[in-house]
Amino acid sequence: MCSSIRIAIVGGGLAGASLLHALLKYPHLDIHIFESAAEFKEAGAAVGVARNGLAALDLIGSSATECLERAGAVPQRGVRFMLAQGKGKNSMIDEARDGDGHRLTSIVHRAAFLRELLIDVPPERLHPAKKLDRVERSDDGGPVTLYFIDGTAHECDILIGADGIHSMVRKIILDEEDPAAYPRNAGWWAVMALKPYATARSSLGEGLVDADNAREHMWVGDGTYLMHNVLNQGQLVQLVICAYDKDGEASDQWHRMVDAEEIMKLYQGWPPYLNKAVNELLCDQAQQPAMYLWDHPPARTYTSGPICIMGDAAHATTPWQGSGCGMSIEDSLILSTLLGRSKTPAEATVALRVYDQVRRPRTQRIVESSKCTGIIMTGKGEETGLALEKLKQNILPRWDFILDFNNAKARDEAAELMTVELAKI
Repeated sequence: MCSSIRIAIVGGGLAGASLLHALLKYPHLDIHIFESAAEFKEAGAAVGVARNGLAALDLIGSSATECLERAGAVPQRGVRFMLAQGKGKNSMIDEARDGDGHRLTSIVHRAAFLRELLIDVPPERLHPAKKLDRVERSDDGGPVTLYFIDGTAHECDILIGADGIHSMVRKIILDEEDPAAYPRNAGWWAVMALKPYATARSSLGEGLVDADNAREHMWVGDGTYLMHNVLNQGQLVQLVICAYDKDGEASDQWHRMVDAEEIMKLYQGWPPYLNKAVNELLCDQAQQPAMYLWDHPPARTYTSGPICIMGDAAHATTPWQGSGCGMSIEDSLILSTLLGRSKTPAEATVALRVYDQVRRPRTQRIVESSKCTGIIMTGKGEETGLALEKLKQNILPRWDFILDFNNAKARDEAAELMTVELAKI
């Protein structure tokens, strides 16, 4: 007979919401989620869920997959990697497609996906406007107490930090003196725009913007990059430009202002039709904010006793391989599997240790791979540069270990490892 296990999730973004959704099917788990903002919402426009993330959603349950579908996810028929500058410019480097007829990736609006994940959650489990102030743990292995800045408190057996790249829970686990407790500037800045489908199609061309045959396009330039895709059921097109800024790397800058003149100068060497599209779609105002890309250094652990971190709190990554959301969903699959098998708070603590063992190596490998991929995708790879043939040999294989991951096998191996660990206590 399972005793009730009280679980608190701090952070109400996609990571925390996907975990909550996955845990609700276990009646012996008493789960509450706390969000610092006044309401549960997601910042930003679209997020990609690649084949590995889609497989993890399916394993969590059909209701999780239905959330993605109800949110208006647009399946991509492929991802085209294009060379915009250098030898062989205007050529396709390669296209990633799933030849087995399965979904390769789906693009979904963040806010819509979050809404669907939370729509059936009992309201008494949702706690907005709860900014964490401090955490206290019992010396005897007893409960964990969360104190919020509004003066309220909440007692739980297990605390899971899904509180993003600035995670307070990460600092609690690693200690504030550990450099890995803080994110680092990766050196690229990005500008994002959402444009009506007809406007983007008119500027980029029908061959590059096609809702009926949706493909994500990634363009490699000399220190520059362009990505565009169709979302919101074919109503909008998302465009993102990135540029490398050596002075930004290792700085504490999170944002900067970018002049239209600077953008036009960066992209002046691109093919005329792309240069025109950048000018029309991303330079329609004299100055606009750009966001620097950040990630986390590798942490020595994701857990400390009855406390753990997941999602961006554990392994914030640059977006070059589109894996942030997918990793969070994989985390949710493993955590929900292990916590669902736990019969007592002590066993739940063992579950967190197993989660750390199985998830940390993979997620930290993806973070490092993403950063290296960004170097290649902005034409700065030492071996590849802007050489078409070298890019063809090096780009697509970088996704193999991410996309071809066997989530069912990983889930079963984690469950087996937990059985072994429980036998030791």
